[in-house]
Amino acid sequence: MTDFDKTRHFFTLPEGMIYLDGNSLGPLPKSVPARLERMVRDEWGEMLITGWNRAGWMAMPRRVGDRIGRLIGAPEGSVVMGDTLTIKVYQALASALDLRPERRVILSDFGNFPSDLYMADGLVKSLDRGHELKIVAPEDVEAHIDDTVACLMLTEVDYRTGRRHDMAKLTAKAHQMGALSIWDLAHSIGALPVDVTSGGADFAVGCTYKYLNSGPGGPAFIYVAPHLTDTVRPALSGWLGHEAPFAFDIDYRAGAGIDRMRVGTPPMLQMAALDAALDIWDEVDMHDVRARSIALIDLFITEVEARCPDVTLASPRDGTQRGSQVGFRHPEGYAVMQAMIARGVIGDFRAPDIMRFGVTPLYIGEAEILGAVAHLEDILKTNEWDTAQFRARAAVT
Repeated sequence: MTDFDKTRHFFTLPEGMIYLDGNSLGPLPKSVPARLERMVRDEWGEMLITGWNRAGWMAMPRRVGDRIGRLIGAPEGSVVMGDTLTIKVYQALASALDLRPERRVILSDFGNFPSDLYMADGLVKSLDRGHELKIVAPEDVEAHIDDTVACLMLTEVDYRTGRRHDMAKLTAKAHQMGALSIWDLAHSIGALPVDVTSGGADFAVGCTYKYLNSGPGGPAFIYVAPHLTDTVRPALSGWLGHEAPFAFDIDYRAGAGIDRMRVGTPPMLQMAALDAALDIWDEVDMHDVRARSIALIDLFITEVEARCPDVTLASPRDGTQRGSQVGFRHPEGYAVMQAMIARGVIGDFRAPDIMRFGVTPLYIGEAEILGAVAHLEDILKTNEWDTAQFRARAAVT
């Protein structure tokens, strides 16, 4: 059994703050500063460039990738770290299209993270081979998987509403029709049990600065199903994806297996922060986390609906159908959220009208849920949100 009283003490959180935005940026694990200090002082400071060999920096993307793999049900040697999620989406999509040269449709949905759609649109225009990015309603995805689809590209958990796709079901339909599947796990990993193996995913990508707490700009990961790793052609032929980077050949030869999905020099400070942050997951059972998440969000929904009649639930009511976040609609949702933040209740806003709250059981319990609801109720009853200060849009919402 996971001891959630113990896991709460793994994190640095300001006194009095109710932090409900770990689905966007996870808090600082207490182990990270010491690890970064060691990395800077003892490795970078003392070893300098010899750290690539002596401190194992060069192998770290694979080693940490295997730690990520254990959280998504991926076999050893099928996940590698590096670059950003946007880059990993591009790699996965370009490789998938290359494996289905006779097909032209990329199928996605309106719940996908816009950045993924931007990358797909840009790739379609760059290829200029008649590909089409087809975007449908989330509930209509299955009906649109046919023999014209080259790949299915979805985010498992909708970033706004928390609505969860059925990976295994949709991937099975894609395979039945001869298509490949790409899953963005940014809002899944660390929030709920994921199994890309039983789910049949061909590719999976994700960031690590949300539920995995690697810090702002933390490195992303990419998974490639083992039966594809030696056949995919990496669209970004980066130096560290080469079979022999230090041979300095003029011609590119893809590395073996998942190494071919490496691109540039890994961000070692961020990688060290992630490595330290992942230690928390050695103490945690994801099924316990999932059960606790569903219970806490159910409580949140019940209390908000009983006490805040001006808001409307934007997330699935059935906990098994959502991730570890809940959204509520309000026509002045942005201003209401700013008033919440001013009181130390940190959530965020997603256009056009969704107040979004992430619930991370590792450091959130019933007291925080009830406290957040009490603040929301008071702000709505008193119209505290209705000021120029709270209506003024910041660069990040």
